[in-house]
Amino acid sequence: MKVIITGGAGFIGINVALRHLNFGDEIVLIDNLSRKGTRINLKLVEKNSKVKFYKTDIRNFSDINKIFKLHKDASIIYHLAAQVAVTTSVFYPRQDFEINVLGTLNILESMRINKCKGLLIYASTNKVYGGMENAVVKLKKNRYQYIDYTKGIDENFNLDFHSPYGCSKGAADQYVRDYHRIYGLNTTVFRQSCIYGQNQFGVEDQGWVAYFIIAAVLDLPITIYGDGKQVRDILWVEDLIDAYLLAYKNIKVINGQIFNIGGGPKNQMSLLELISILEKKINKKIKLKFSTWRPGDQKIFVSNNNKLEEKLTWRPKVCANYGIDLLISWVKKNSSVIKKILTS
Repeated sequence: MKVIITGGAGFIGINVALRHLNFGDEIVLIDNLSRKGTRINLKLVEKNSKVKFYKTDIRNFSDINKIFKLHKDASIIYHLAAQVAVTTSVFYPRQDFEINVLGTLNILESMRINKCKGLLIYASTNKVYGGMENAVVKLKKNRYQYIDYTKGIDENFNLDFHSPYGCSKGAADQYVRDYHRIYGLNTTVFRQSCIYGQNQFGVEDQGWVAYFIIAAVLDLPITIYGDGKQVRDILWVEDLIDAYLLAYKNIKVINGQIFNIGGGPKNQMSLLELISILEKKINKKIKLKFSTWRPGDQKIFVSNNNKLEEKLTWRPKVCANYGIDLLISWVKKNSSVIKKILTS
């Protein structure tokens, strides 16, 4: 089988590539290598004869269309390339739009023009639900809790794109859905909560679980934006990939649909709770600073995975406590490389 992965040297992309290489599949990897850590990740696969790497940008329609023309027989197209930070989108909204909306349209058009029959899996975000002011929450010790949505937020919750990032990702996920309806492309959208795992070089404004762990292990200060009582459900990257693969195996069931996916209620925690967990696991105090809330930051987001569980019989396998242990181990093992990336 052949798969195309945009953003293939990024955190999720490289883990997807490694999984498919374990199956002996052919990988078409697209990345502009602009993000820190992507060149390190690329080294994990670039010498493999099954990997064809294209260094280009999804905003370049000519390049993308040529790649899809050459590889129109791909069975799965993972569209993971994106501008991923809310803060960056606020400072550079045009760039955010061009990468997330125009870039996605370039992928869709390349599939349409070249009559690609493979399944497009699009990585969207819970930020399409905006600030979620309609979800009433209460404060309990070091975390916010839903009053009414005890099972989490499902796909029927009101869309309310907030921040340029929320707008661009939301627009893109609607394009992906509509290209199935209008042009018959095989597509599915995963509105992802907080994904974490190995090969993730988390930074302050994106990938908070990995960033907190990196900072804790390397004894760096952490700035918390808001009060730190914000809650997210965290999902180990391999569990996410399991869902991707189940989607492909059940394409008739999921075609044209949108799914929320995250760790769910059993794997939720606040920022302050993660800090407390890390202090116990690494046996040292973490240096904290506090700053103002970021635009559109939800006080709590927990994914209701029921639709995905019912359609694909999928559930997270890696609990948060074990996943954190795994990521701490990976960070310690790769601390010298991570230090170089942080100072580059």
